[in-house]
Amino acid sequence: MFGRLGTTELILILIIALVIFGPSKLPELGKALGKSLKEFKDHADKITENPEKETIEKSETLDKKEEE
Repeated sequence: MFGRLGTTELILILIIALVIFGPSKLPELGKALGKSLKEFKDHADKITENPEKETIEKSETLDKKEEE
């Protein structure tokens, strides 16, 4: 998930974040990051679902027109 980042690099990043933001802000930042990632994934799923639904609906309407 993190590419080529190892354990020591992740620990170093977390320590720097702790120094910059402080221990009281880190849980809030993590919560905000989690919410934003969840919303991004939800919207990405909606974008990929809509074209599939539209093509299925169009093919169904074309089939109905051909039957008439």
